[in-house]
Amino acid sequence: MSRLVAFAAIQGGYNIVSKVEGKYKRALQTYNADTKVGFPNTAYFLPVIYSLLGIKVETLEDMQKPLAFARKLLPPHVKGANHLPYLGPLLDAGMAALFAFELEEALRYLEDPDFYLPTEEVDEEAGKIWLGAADDTIMRKRGVEFVDGSAPGFAAIVGAAPDAETAKMIVEEYQRRSLYIFCAANQNGTTVIDQLREADVQVGWNTRIIPFGPDISSAIFALGFANRAAMAFGGVQPGDYNKILKYNKDRIFAFVNALGDVNAEWAAAAAGCVNWGFPTIADTDIPEILPTGICTYEHVVANIKHDEMVQKSVEVRGLKTTVSTIDIPCAFGPAFEGERVRGADLHCQSGGGKTQCTE
Repeated sequence: MSRLVAFAAIQGGYNIVSKVEGKYKRALQTYNADTKVGFPNTAYFLPVIYSLLGIKVETLEDMQKPLAFARKLLPPHVKGANHLPYLGPLLDAGMAALFAFELEEALRYLEDPDFYLPTEEVDEEAGKIWLGAADDTIMRKRGVEFVDGSAPGFAAIVGAAPDAETAKMIVEEYQRRSLYIFCAANQNGTTVIDQLREADVQVGWNTRIIPFGPDISSAIFALGFANRAAMAFGGVQPGDYNKILKYNKDRIFAFVNALGDVNAEWAAAAAGCVNWGFPTIADTDIPEILPTGICTYEHVVANIKHDEMVQKSVEVRGLKTTVSTIDIPCAFGPAFEGERVRGADLHCQSGGGKTQCTE
């Protein structure tokens, strides 16, 4: 493991925690300490913090404890030429960053309650394309699919592809494999969701393409979804971090696709995901972490071509999916069941009182 990886992830952890500490102080100056905070319609409070630490964050004042815990988790900065290539400090820095991300998103819900749309479908006419944290109704409806095998896992895509067609190709290949696609973050202001809309791809829970949010902090919703599934369907108790993380590694086959330049905050988020056993596969030339350890196989794999991204991702995660090939001019699979077909989309229409039709 290179010194550069450790430096970037640890520096990213410090940057994120410091940023959220500043936002928290400003929030305390604006709101009372007993102001309610949290994600909408959930009994799991802030799910990553609740599941791993057992801390119930219900008010602004309650945020102080997990934020202090995140600060305490941060390891010393990488200094000098003789760096010890241990994974432990990276995992701590990444976890601290993820705790801070969840607090940051809770503050966003407090300060801008209309930023996210709390439904399964986007409202493109109103410009509401970010769905934010899934409520418990959506989690139970969709989470059971990860238990019964109808959804073998999920791909968390951060950033943006080089163009809309590449984004569509990658996402549709995941849909063919029945995976959910959780999207967050942007690359120079462009997101995968923007590219999919440009390519006329329907997004939302019904098509298994979920636009969580435009910032890297929004990626925390994917981990919160996974942890709630562990508590709801795996019987894991809040605060039992060992069982939560092991359940996710063994039962939730997820991974991260980093599309575009990876900065320090992305590096910290990737290091945090390794705690879950979720590897990161990138399309850029970043330092790799190849030895097995927490993840089933490699931890970070770089320089993957876009037409190989899907196959490489499922291989690195240890996920086995079978895709049947049928000679039809469109993609197909369970993930496409929720698509809406409008009249303008039809090439022709037969039967139904329109024309004579024979089956």
